[in-house]
Amino acid sequence: MSVITDAEFEEARTLDPEVVRRYLRGKGWRAERDLSGAELWERGSVADEQGPPYEMLVPSRRLRDYPGRIADILETLALVEARRPGDILREMRLPPVDWQFLRLMPPGPSGTAPLLDLVSALTGFKDLHTAAASSAVEPQAVQPGQKPQVVKDHVAAVRLDQTRVGSYVLAAHTPLPDPSSQLPGSTHEQAALFHEDASPGGPGSGRTEPFGRRVTRMLFAGVTCAVAAADETLARDALADFELYTGAGLSANLCESLVKIAGEERRDFSLAFAWSSELPVDQPSPPVVIAPRHLEALEEGAKDLRARLGHERGAVLHGMVTRLHAEDHGSREATVYGSFEHEDYARVRHVRVRLRPDDVDRATEAWRNRYEVLVKGDVEPRGNGVRMRDVTAFVVVPG
Repeated sequence: MSVITDAEFEEARTLDPEVVRRYLRGKGWRAERDLSGAELWERGSVADEQGPPYEMLVPSRRLRDYPGRIADILETLALVEARRPGDILREMRLPPVDWQFLRLMPPGPSGTAPLLDLVSALTGFKDLHTAAASSAVEPQAVQPGQKPQVVKDHVAAVRLDQTRVGSYVLAAHTPLPDPSSQLPGSTHEQAALFHEDASPGGPGSGRTEPFGRRVTRMLFAGVTCAVAAADETLARDALADFELYTGAGLSANLCESLVKIAGEERRDFSLAFAWSSELPVDQPSPPVVIAPRHLEALEEGAKDLRARLGHERGAVLHGMVTRLHAEDHGSREATVYGSFEHEDYARVRHVRVRLRPDDVDRATEAWRNRYEVLVKGDVEPRGNGVRMRDVTAFVVVPG
């Protein structure tokens, strides 16, 4: 059993009882009854535990031995959660957050993971939050490459915490508004996980769901629907219509993120969610398991969404004209070797561009003199690549 240190004891004496209660609510404890100067809290046994439920007393600040009682709580929680008291104390002091736990299943000793597995998992985890935040702004089957600032701000605000007990568990938390900033007298109501406008209290409540919670909800619903679509694909041996789940947060981007988390070795993993007790969620949210058998279906679903619906509006292409084409129907096209500004990683490739009549001379000049060009238009899939149509700007950059 972990014992609280002297420094942690001094820090624990400053904890407010409501901070302790908020933490306990978030971990599934329940206040059973009031006693003299304290509250009795209970946590029932979970599926893999045996024996009577855990109990503890949350004291009133009026008690003379208040610091000692708080220290007892921390040591009990350390035993229940198999964590150090100092880690629990630090988590108690966090503002309201939603948690996500990404559990990897790498080979080797528990608590370790190959570096390459972690690189792909963390990159995929970041992309997963980006996809969910984009769906929180506007659900789309294929999210645009140019992300709104609110999406970038959300991803920048997500914090990685210390790893948890398990094969290898990455813990991340999404900040939510502090309850002290809410209107006086407001209450925290249950939020629905799959409701597209799940502002607590519903229509007319006057309360807006925090963006961080909306992202976490989209993340849970989107991943759940992705697995459901993959299972449907496997069951009937034909690709399910992934587009049907777009409103709940599924997108080609989210499916690709899940595949990326699995890494080159295609290892299974799971995602678990814990919701801030300041915005309680009554609907069950069990861990979502992504097995290797799901990955091919997720890849095919993402490709199908991009092929049918993957149009990038107003994209900007920067590169050089490498070839000019005259089409049978009289139109002219150019091949530009370059990269799109909206893509996070500059991927250089050949892009076929449909030219307007006024752009033909500019493209010819750029081709002859090896000048760079900037082209703005809509991008759509073309075979294994993309093409640009409906050009709105074609600028030659001499030198």
